[in-house]
Parts: sequence; structure tokens; C-alpha cells
Amino acid sequence: MMNLFPASERHVADLGWLRSYPAYSFGGYQDANRTGFSVMRVCNDDYIAPGRGFGAHPHSDMEIVSIVLNGRIRHEDNLGNRVVSSFGEVQRMSAGSGVIHTEFNDSDDEELRLLQLWFMPKQRGAAPSYEAKSFDTGKLHNALLPVVSDKPSAHTASIAQSMTIYLSKLDRDQPIRYEAAEGRNLFVYVIEGKLATLGHSLTAMDTAEIERERELTLTAEEDAFFMLVDLP
Repeated sequence: MMNLFPASERHVADLGWLRSYPAYSFGGYQDANRTGFSVMRVCNDDYIAPGRGFGAHPHSDMEIVSIVLNGRIRHEDNLGNRVVSSFGEVQRMSAGSGVIHTEFNDSDDEELRLLQLWFMPKQRGAAPSYEAKSFDTGKLHNALLPVVSDKPSAHTASIAQSMTIYLSKLDRDQPIRYEAAEGRNLFVYVIEGKLATLGHSLTAMDTAEIERERELTLTAEEDAFFMLVDLP
């Protein structure tokens, strides 16, 4: 079963320096029908103006993932981390018992685009932590590349939840198959291009929540860049 949420129905928050396209309720945007999927609570596609960003603010008991799609993000937190990341890098922050951080566009002339993803952790009140990992963007080509997982590797960030985030860039007419374990949920987000699955076409910024499907075939109807998340 698939629940398709088209980009045309998404809320847009435009603050001038920030254009945000949330898939679920966030901040001033509240929709009782869009509160999350499985353990996912936030999926924001954010565009941040040069030199602007989010000042110091707190988080707790949330797994927060930032995936840079264009430009550079500068992260600083009260744990002593100060990191600049660009495309080919992912940041993961486990807020745990509490953390304060900032996120800014590190460029003076280039817009930053990133995906902000929040997930409920397996355990509340854990010690906060942070990491940034880089991955080989060439390995996105016609493949599903894990970039965040509870089974981390040298190029995959860890996360305190039973889940994996994959990225992929498919050539036109190229199919790719994914087999999920029993009882898992799948979330698909099209970053660019056009993708077909389960009899539906998804275009840029469309999301799909998929339940009770063990095998999934995704085919690029035109060159496509997308994210697949395997969730409990």
C-alpha cells in the first residue's frame, strides 16, 4: 500500500532568507493528517540564503539528519563540534538528553539546499552526540547507497534507530529493486527528476509512504535523484 503526497499539496514557508517545504507538520505549519510516518517526524526540503541560517536553539530526544544537496552548511554545537559540509556529506546529531546547536549557510553568494530529517530515537535521555560522514557520490549512480544506518560503516553515519537512509541517482528507464524485511515501512522522496513505483509516477518533491510491500521496484521515467528510507 502506498500513500502518495504530491509536491503541489505541500505547505511552503517563505521567510525571505528561508524557503522550506515540509512534508509533515513543523513550526507554524500544523496539519493533523500530516504528523509523521513510522518514526519519522520531519522531512523538510530547505533553501537557505547566503550567510543566513538558524541561530542557537535546543533539541532533545530526536535523531536529526542533514543531507546537503547544494552549497555548504556550517554546524556548531555546545559539544564542541564545528563542521562545514557540502554535497557528498551527511551530518547526524543525536539530541538525546539535550544539545544546543546552530546551522548556517557557509557561503556568501551561494544558496544552500538541504534535507532536514528528524526521527524518534529508540531510547530517550541518551547522551547527545554528533558526527559527519562523507560518501562517494559516484556510487549513487544506478545504485542504492546507504548514507545513514543503525549498521554504520566507514562512509555511513550511525543513527540510534532501526533504520537506513539510501540515496540514488538513476538513469532514465533504469530500474532498481529493493527488498524490505517483514513488517518494515518505506519512505521515498524524489529530489530531482521523475520516478515510477507501484503504478504511480512521482516527480520532484513528491513523497510516498509505503507499507506492507516486501519488494519494491523503482524506475526512472527521466533521470532521477531520490531518497529511500527503510523504517520500523
